[in-house]
Amino acid sequence: MTQQQLEKYLWGAATALRGTIDAGDYKQYIFPLLFFKRICDVYDEEFQKALQESDGDLEYAAFAENHHFIVPEKANWNTVREITNNVGLALQNAMREIEKANPETLDGIFGDASWTNKNRLSDATLINLIEHFSQHKLNLANVPDDKLGNAYEYLIKEFADDSGHTAAEFYTNRTVVKLMTKIMDPQPGESVYDPTCGSGGLLLNCALHLKEEGKEYRNLKLFGQEINLITSAIARMNMFMHGIEEFKIVRGDTLAEPGLLQNDQLKSFNVILANPPYSIKSWDRKGFVNDPWGRNLWGTPPQGCADYAFQQHIQKSLDKNNGRSISLWPHGILFRDSEAEMRRKMIESDVVEAVIGLGPNLFYNSPMEACLLITNNNKPKEKKGKILIVNAVKEVINEKTMSFLTEDHINKIFSTYKEFTSVSNFASLVDKDYVLNTNQGNLSISLYVRPDNLGNKEADISFQDTYLQWQEISATLQQSMKTLFQPN
Repeated sequence: MTQQQLEKYLWGAATALRGTIDAGDYKQYIFPLLFFKRICDVYDEEFQKALQESDGDLEYAAFAENHHFIVPEKANWNTVREITNNVGLALQNAMREIEKANPETLDGIFGDASWTNKNRLSDATLINLIEHFSQHKLNLANVPDDKLGNAYEYLIKEFADDSGHTAAEFYTNRTVVKLMTKIMDPQPGESVYDPTCGSGGLLLNCALHLKEEGKEYRNLKLFGQEINLITSAIARMNMFMHGIEEFKIVRGDTLAEPGLLQNDQLKSFNVILANPPYSIKSWDRKGFVNDPWGRNLWGTPPQGCADYAFQQHIQKSLDKNNGRSISLWPHGILFRDSEAEMRRKMIESDVVEAVIGLGPNLFYNSPMEACLLITNNNKPKEKKGKILIVNAVKEVINEKTMSFLTEDHINKIFSTYKEFTSVSNFASLVDKDYVLNTNQGNLSISLYVRPDNLGNKEADISFQDTYLQWQEISATLQQSMKTLFQPN
């Protein structure tokens, strides 16, 4: 099959579910079924190869050493395919048997979908799904890792488009992912971590980035944590589908129970990429006041916004010698008063390397503009005491449902970051002391980068002067309102 044919074939399974379950739940069933089919077909392929090598020795062909994963005969796809009653139970049992046979690698990977609920999925619906997947062999000879991995990513995107309300939980705009990966530039042998990894796109792209550059990618150490059970399972399947085997993705609440530890401390990493949930209100703020892992480096965030809890978790998890991070945030982290003291301490520590403002509509269900915050524990000498602020709000192609960055956009932003110098109407290289003393730690991009509006004479006014004028006008307006509403 061509890539397009494979994608159409896999998406056909999802269309078979239309009208039976909510579109947001497709992924709970389609991904486990696809993974189940894949590992069974690969197992059968490996079995036949070993059989030929051993002149028909069945016992040798079944040895674990000859297989990526063990698939018990009673749990094989072909065995389940013969069942016509209680099909959901048969599928569920087969998946659990495979997990048991591969406890170190596949434990819990099929998630917790309700396969036995016939009100949602009748025997007839499941038989149709199984027969749909049975049309083609998904072994390595027919569908190499690269091709299946690309198709898997296609499904993730399609499910995000189709579900809408759950999209942001497990999908980050892949053009933004590419930009983040280029900026971090992970190297062979380094450790890469995503504390809120979703479907694993940021982690996976680091390996693919090295592969595209012709560098060794198989010794890249990938780590992630994800709170949602099915999403964490999808991330693990995503790795296997792409042929990545050196990874560890744990399930759990990163703030309440960080799951990647070493010697009773947070494990440290060379590179961290993250798109944490924005401004969550339900989190254990009281526990963070006396955080056992020492993550409150700059203070305790307000209950109504955990953004700086995640950012401090990221900073605490970085390798002290060469750790670097990039995280995707709403612009509020740059200027909110409730986080001013924490932001000041972050800037004072001289770990902030750059702030990049992105265009609108890059995220599902949100026209908001976001920004990239880049930190570095080992800033080069020429970058010490400096922060690069980039206004790339216009570097975007707008679409109805979701926008994206073109190659030209990505290259322009990336080259500006690499050159680390001011660019008229686009980037400003500022002293951290100026940020701290003149702007009281406010990193709002509009304070430092003028708009690209040279045809307007007002653009000649500096942003600092404009900001001061705005403050004066606001103060005058507030005084007028007080006078107006004073009782006679």
